[in-house]
Amino acid sequence: MFGTAVIVFREVLEAAIIIGIVAAATRDVPGRSRWIVGGLLLGLIGSALVAASTRQISEFADGLGQELFNAIILGVAVLMLAWHNIWMASHGQQLAANARKVGTAIREGVSELSVLLAVVGIAVLREGSETVLFLYGIATSDQVGASALLLGGAVGVAAGVAVGYTLYKGLLRIPMRWFFSATSVLVLLLAAGMASQAAHYLIQADLIPSLITPLWDTSSVLPEKSIPGMLLHNLVGYDASPAAMQLVFYIVTLVAIWSGMKLVNQPKKLREI
Repeated sequence: MFGTAVIVFREVLEAAIIIGIVAAATRDVPGRSRWIVGGLLLGLIGSALVAASTRQISEFADGLGQELFNAIILGVAVLMLAWHNIWMASHGQQLAANARKVGTAIREGVSELSVLLAVVGIAVLREGSETVLFLYGIATSDQVGASALLLGGAVGVAAGVAVGYTLYKGLLRIPMRWFFSATSVLVLLLAAGMASQAAHYLIQADLIPSLITPLWDTSSVLPEKSIPGMLLHNLVGYDASPAAMQLVFYIVTLVAIWSGMKLVNQPKKLREI
């Protein structure tokens, strides 16, 4: 549930920031609410269509074998999470700046109000589509029930909307980089945990060697089904008895994504010097 809440919170907050910026920049423009609501509804409809397509793809791909299919889904989710963290590390501020420019152009009469529909719709569709894929990956790796996914999703949506709204109203003065730095670390650990689970499925399908099985066994000290074990599993991908290959996947994923985030930030730091 915690992993679900983190992913949904991150995605909802990003969409809420874009909507909040254009809404604040066009607050004096008559009729802007209709276009913002329309864009929000279109984005949600598009995300629902993506969710429906994901179920159809799942049913169509059953012939691949459940382990292989689960590994593919997790692999795609890890790649998406990696791209998401690396891209946001270099383009987060630019995304907010572009939204602010759009709002200013509409307020000054340079752009039509219909641009709001596109900006809001695309933001919601992008974040909603990513959320669908990420949640599918979490469900595959954790084997959680629908109730846990729904509860975690509801918590994430409520938190994201609340923070986004307070930012819009100017009540929250915490720098955005703090939010995104904290959630980037959590998303990084979630991606590494998913990579470890993908390796687990590939080992079960006899497609890769396990190297050493198990590498350790802490199930008697900290069972995965215990509350601390489930929390650590959601936070850092804890496995009570992993194979050595799972640890390899975990470390490689951590290093690759972290290195990518540092690499894209280097030009920014050089410009500041």
